[in-house]
Order: sequence, then structure tokens, then C-alpha cells
Amino acid sequence: MIWIIIIGMALVTFIPRVLPAFIMDSIKFPEWLEKWLKAIPYAALGALIFPGIMNTIPDKPWIGLVAGVIAITLAWLRVHILLVVLSAIGVVYSLQHFF
Repeated sequence: MIWIIIIGMALVTFIPRVLPAFIMDSIKFPEWLEKWLKAIPYAALGALIFPGIMNTIPDKPWIGLVAGVIAITLAWLRVHILLVVLSAIGVVYSLQHFF
């Protein structure tokens, strides 16, 4: 019985992820819609990251904001992603201990 449940859950997860890959090739969207759809991953990433920035230290949200601004600036300057992440972590750690 447990195997039927596992296989069923796998299919329910697999089908909605694979089916659009086959369908999307045959559909031609208007240019404005394609541009909008390409922006969705960035919007979703921002929606996932921003609450984490604000909740870094609950009583001092400005520390997370400072680290976020530094990370954005370094990413804008095309610094390697590892250095961007390590810099943001270092800023949070430093400001947390000094303030």
C-alpha cells in the first residue's frame, strides 16, 4: 500500500513539472507576455529573499537591510556569487557583534 502512495505522489509531482515542458514549445506567446514571464523568476527570488533579510535579527532589521544593499551592490558590480554571499554574511556577523 505504501508503494502505491509513493508512486501516486511521484506522479502528482512529476506530471505538472514535465507536461509544461512539452506544451510550451508548441505555444507562441505575444512578445510582451514573454518579457513578463521572463521576469517572474526574479520577482519570486526577491519575494523569497526579502523576508529573510528583514528577519535576520528580529529587533534590528536594519542590519539585514545593510547586508542586502551590500549584496545587491556587489552583484551589480558582477562580483563572484560566492564573494557576494560571504560579504553579506560577514556584514551581518560584524554588525550584529558591534551593535
